Amino acid sequence: MNPPAQHEGSMPRREVGHLAVWSVTSAKPGNGVEMLRDGSGDTFWQSDGLQPHLINIQFQRKMPLLELHMHVDYKLDESYTPSKISVRAGHTYQDLKEVRVVDLEEPSGWIVVPLTVDGAPHEPLKAFYLQLAVLTNHQNGRDTHIRQVKVWSARSTEPTKALPCTMTPHMALYSTVR
Repeated sequence: MNPPAQHEGSMPRREVGHLAVWSVTSAKPGNGVEMLRDGSGDTFWQSDGLQPHLINIQFQRKMPLLELHMHVDYKLDESYTPSKISVRAGHTYQDLKEVRVVDLEEPSGWIVVPLTVDGAPHEPLKAFYLQLAVLTNHQNGRDTHIRQVKVWSARSTEPTKALPCTMTPHMALYSTVR
């Protein structure tokens, strides 16, 4: 189950979801947060409680975020399929700000939510904390199914800078062990 390919001419990117700590507000037994990252389109996270249903993605360092990809399938999940989502970002849970609201009409497949700064399509959003909120479902469904979530970050285009050699001829005399 692969997300959409990178567009030609777009900023180099890498998937960074494995670097984050993931949590959800609720889950049915057997359909927990781990299903969001298992790489299978046949499994899904299923919420169990009142809306909004939240997926929290917390990084240890500030990440330059480009896109959030979410795999959903209206044909399989019907009333469990999200119809309106909100993406929020910030430094912590307490200072999250809404960066995108997306209305979905019977979606099937990967939904791509850009996380770049408004007015600057190549300027990544920088955040420690990302939250995906399911605000409503199709047919007024209560619980939700989301099959996969991937988070894409900007990949540095600069080659890694080699450290300068600090070995002087005088230091080289003492660098061997007897």
